[in-house]
Amino acid sequence: MTDPRTSTPSTAPAPVAVVTGADSGIGRATAVRLAEAGMDIGITWHSDREGAERTAAEVGEHGRRAAVAQMDLSRLPDAARVIDTLADQLGRIDVLVNNAGTGTSTPFLDLGHDEVRRVVDVDLIGPFLCGQHAARRMIEQGGGGRIVNVTSVHEHQPRVGAAPYCAAKGGLGLLTQVMALELAEHGITVNSVAPGEIATPMTGQDENDVRTADRPGIPLGRPGDAREIAAVIAFLAGPDASYVTGASWVADGGMTRMGPQAGSHLRSDDWRRP
Repeated sequence: MTDPRTSTPSTAPAPVAVVTGADSGIGRATAVRLAEAGMDIGITWHSDREGAERTAAEVGEHGRRAAVAQMDLSRLPDAARVIDTLADQLGRIDVLVNNAGTGTSTPFLDLGHDEVRRVVDVDLIGPFLCGQHAARRMIEQGGGGRIVNVTSVHEHQPRVGAAPYCAAKGGLGLLTQVMALELAEHGITVNSVAPGEIATPMTGQDENDVRTADRPGIPLGRPGDAREIAAVIAFLAGPDASYVTGASWVADGGMTRMGPQAGSHLRSDDWRRP
């Protein structure tokens, strides 16, 4: 990926980023932030086409092109080909943000195979295959690229009732490291961003004003805003992160730093139930 600080002005096309699950939440905030940085944006959606179109409209307000495509990562491997479709429509791909995800709140002993497979496909196998499609295009183009995998604090810490989610996010974190090692020779950096509790529809908060929420267990005392995660992703997708690869960037308001301190203040067994 060319560094504009060392390149001369040219008529080269704008860089292109594809953001999966960009119909709301972190995905939408990331798409808009990357458009502000001068990128054209490929947007995928699973069930909310109107949300994806709203994201595309916001991208357009920043003078950038947008392309929208439906992608259901529970239908693999075909779904991953949407990365090529968007790259064809926009002319190239320089950045992939693997943001689409899903979860569960089912106790370990009650999980069925279909539910486990769905979560692992969407959260791990899908990003794996999308990353392959994007990396092959980046290598063919030349000039390197950026891949950012959105994991979770549960890349690093467990959560009761989220066995397949934790397994997938933990796997995606280590996959990120392997990708970073293998793709470095092609000038492609690969990093993960691990959000904590973020006010988005996925967490049932519908992008509320985070300043109105009270979270005593988080050192900063509130959930995060999707735009705060988008800022970290945008840094990793940009020229200032050219020497950063294979790292996990935790953005959680200090949540994971609580560790045993949080446990020592629990007063019931409620944590044992999802």
